[in-house]
Amino acid sequence: MQTFFESTTGFRFSLLRDLVLTILIFVLPNAHQSLLGQSDHSQAPILYSSLDFNDRVARLIQKLKVNEETIQWDAEHGWLPDLLMKLEIPTSSQTLVFSKTSQQHRKINPANPRAIYFNDDVYLGYVPNGDFLEIASVDPVQGAAFYTLDQRKSDRAIIKEASANCLSCHETYKTQRVPGFLIRSVYPKTSGHPEFRFGTTTTDHRTPFTDRFGGWYVTGHHGQIRHRGNAMVIPKSKQESNALDRESHSNLDDLPTRVSLKKYLGKKSDIVALMVMEHQTQFHNFVTRASYETRIALHQQQEMNRILERPADFRTESTNRRIKSVATKLVEYLFFKDEFPLASPIQGDERFLVDFQTTAIRDPKGRSLRELDLQTRLLKYRCSYLIYSPSFCSLPKPVLTVVLDEINDILAGNRPDAYPQLDEGTRDSIREILTATHPLFRKSK
Repeated sequence: MQTFFESTTGFRFSLLRDLVLTILIFVLPNAHQSLLGQSDHSQAPILYSSLDFNDRVARLIQKLKVNEETIQWDAEHGWLPDLLMKLEIPTSSQTLVFSKTSQQHRKINPANPRAIYFNDDVYLGYVPNGDFLEIASVDPVQGAAFYTLDQRKSDRAIIKEASANCLSCHETYKTQRVPGFLIRSVYPKTSGHPEFRFGTTTTDHRTPFTDRFGGWYVTGHHGQIRHRGNAMVIPKSKQESNALDRESHSNLDDLPTRVSLKKYLGKKSDIVALMVMEHQTQFHNFVTRASYETRIALHQQQEMNRILERPADFRTESTNRRIKSVATKLVEYLFFKDEFPLASPIQGDERFLVDFQTTAIRDPKGRSLRELDLQTRLLKYRCSYLIYSPSFCSLPKPVLTVVLDEINDILAGNRPDAYPQLDEGTRDSIREILTATHPLFRKSK
């Protein structure tokens, strides 16, 4: 008869064996990348640099190649206006960043800021007199994909894949170590260069308002709340706390006169558009992180199963915990856990508010997850509208199942202490909206 000690010893030996094999197979070959803070996603199972993208821009490129689509040149703004139209990006989404924090930094300054235009899955950067348009799009499986379009008049527009050049900034801890997106808030000098001794902040809806928008122009009203936007570092500042004049640059209706509006398609750098874009960028990263971590965990599990001659579908608790961890983090972000509360109402450009609502999916009562609050928080129902996005719906089944189970459990009221921001009325509304409008939730009923 096997004793308890023998059984326990055998169990411990099995765990030790698995641990040693894991280190030998997976950890040591990638140690140099870990030390550099990098991940080699060109390898299996991600194959980022090998697989064809299937995002909105990639599909447009295919249509351009076979002449199903053309992009018209504009004498004043180049390819920009027609490209925005083809990608269904509203000009009201315009935000302006004057800090030198992009690839075309030499042509960016407070008088010539870079414009960002966006919708749910594409971000387009435009610098007046710049060399090219910068395009970042969300692939449903691979995450962020990057492209450029030279701003030179020619017979046809040729959009080029540019991910290899962009990942040095767009695949770091700021993007959760996956090909992703980020909004940076800096302390800009009058030249537009960041004053790095005061640090930088990667922002989203959880970031305190006082840390947001540094290096960006911000139009719109925000009451007593203060941010870093519009202001530049006061010369000879020795402390971060007094480096910016936040008072004189708050609650602005118009852009500074140093910015020539004729260079741009819009007249604003809207505060609400900025807040929406902040939320979106990290949401995309959470989804991509959940997808990558799940695919890597399952790939490593399959290798271990092969070596140890286990059933192909066997999963260790460690693998399940890895999947559970990224699922929980995604759900927390989706439900605006730890969202920074607004101390004053926010008022932005009405044109953006209208355009943002245009794609709303509404339930029989007319409710939508795209309804904005802007009194104490960003969204009325505190559930991201990007739950409808192709990338969310394309999550690998093992992690998507965990995510959906957690969402349903939370909306059933089983975790009130963990999600105090979701009162009973809000939970009921979100559940009813999703049940009526989202195929993943309709199927679960």
